Amino acid sequence: MRRYIARRFLLMVPTLMLISVIVFVVIQLPPGDIVTSTLDRLQASGVEVSAEQVQNLRAQYNLDDPYWLQYGRWAFGFVTGDMGYSYLFARPVNELVWERIGYTLLITVAAMIFTWVVAVPVGVYTAVRQYSIGDYVLTTLGLIGLATPSFLLALVMMFIGYEWFGVSIGGLFSPEYREAPWSLARLGDFLSHLWIPMVVLGLGGTATTMRVLRANLLDELKKPYVVTARAKGVRPLKLIVKYPLRIAINPFISTMGMLLPTLISGEAIVSMVLNLPTTGGLLLQSLLAQDMYLAGSFLMMLAMLTVVGMLISDLLLAWADPRIRYE
Repeated sequence: MRRYIARRFLLMVPTLMLISVIVFVVIQLPPGDIVTSTLDRLQASGVEVSAEQVQNLRAQYNLDDPYWLQYGRWAFGFVTGDMGYSYLFARPVNELVWERIGYTLLITVAAMIFTWVVAVPVGVYTAVRQYSIGDYVLTTLGLIGLATPSFLLALVMMFIGYEWFGVSIGGLFSPEYREAPWSLARLGDFLSHLWIPMVVLGLGGTATTMRVLRANLLDELKKPYVVTARAKGVRPLKLIVKYPLRIAINPFISTMGMLLPTLISGEAIVSMVLNLPTTGGLLLQSLLAQDMYLAGSFLMMLAMLTVVGMLISDLLLAWADPRIRYE
């Protein structure tokens, strides 16, 4: 197992290098750059910029350097912990990221927990009670959740909260706590707002997880070892949890590494709708403005989460299923 882990860590290096090249090329593909995006915004507001000022901006941002040099400067800084300078926000990228990454991780981890806590028992129930009224009702709700985009659900919740209850659903803090120092009251206010993005982000994953678990568990419940265990008088709960559920849950463990970056990516639009102080809005704005250092650093962090998450998923899979051995 140690050799397997060491080999995977060594493979991460060329994988991330290739991803960094792809990220750099994709951000540079659209016509223009951060300077042209800035000029478009200035001209739209009625501000005229001379050609000399444009040249000074391009020299200041090193945009006239060859692409390989720009890539090398960005990649070397990222590896050494310096993610560069955001031309869009005129601040170091490290400050922008660490200022919001905590809220982002809290929301996405809460959404993951919500997904598993809701989807696993519901998936087991719908498989054990196949074709019952509860199965039909929960399956219908799951399909509705699967078909509803997260941003649309956020808009619906905002409308219901304002029209029916007279409260504004948005942000992670009430107005009086946004700039206040941390205290028990501010923590309680934060938790009272956290459940909204948690449900919005987790509902789509919950519907998918529930449907896949139901299908896998139905296949396992019909196999001879389950029939034999039931004939020997094994209690139903122990029979389901100890044997077929452990096998049916394997696909979720193997794809767990993809869930966290997927939630963070999906959080981008939801954060714009709900006005959340997370990284999603920054990522969207940096991509639109072609802010290489900010957008590239965010995308590389997502790639690192994916690669490390897939390794953790594989190790958890070997632990959960004794039949899997990576040696």
